[in-house]
Amino acid sequence: MMNPDDILALPYRPCVGLMVCNRQGRIFAGQRLDSSMDAWQMPQGGVEQGEDPRDAAYRELHEETGIPAEAVEILAETADWIPYELPHHLVPKLWNGRYRGQKQRWYLMRFLGDDRLIDIHTEHQEFSRWCWLPPEDLLARIVPFKRDTYERVIREFHEMVA
Repeated sequence: MMNPDDILALPYRPCVGLMVCNRQGRIFAGQRLDSSMDAWQMPQGGVEQGEDPRDAAYRELHEETGIPAEAVEILAETADWIPYELPHHLVPKLWNGRYRGQKQRWYLMRFLGDDRLIDIHTEHQEFSRWCWLPPEDLLARIVPFKRDTYERVIREFHEMVA
């Protein structure tokens, strides 16, 4: 059993997050496949040892959405890594209890392609369904422990989304 001090001593897992927006300023969101509750999120995933975060962003984009790198343009990235804490009961269940949460470098990507390029039925499928959402609707659907992170990302990229 991990106590709160054990959890606080753990590092954050390096991760990238992707705010993919279409030409109408709506943001890609996927319903997590592993959740029966409403658990929507933007694509995200770990940065592998020695991997450049930008390369990880393109890899995760393709792994989770099927969108090829050529179909997006990176408009911005967050100035800093943004950490979030997992709820304590989840720490032992995720990543073998090695991380207290994630620190994320977020990328704003403009989707230049057609929705037919999107295919969430990938080899390591993360989402059961997807949609384009306005930023305020996205915040209402996010799991509570990620809401502060999403608010910060949306605020940082707000001027460039529309």
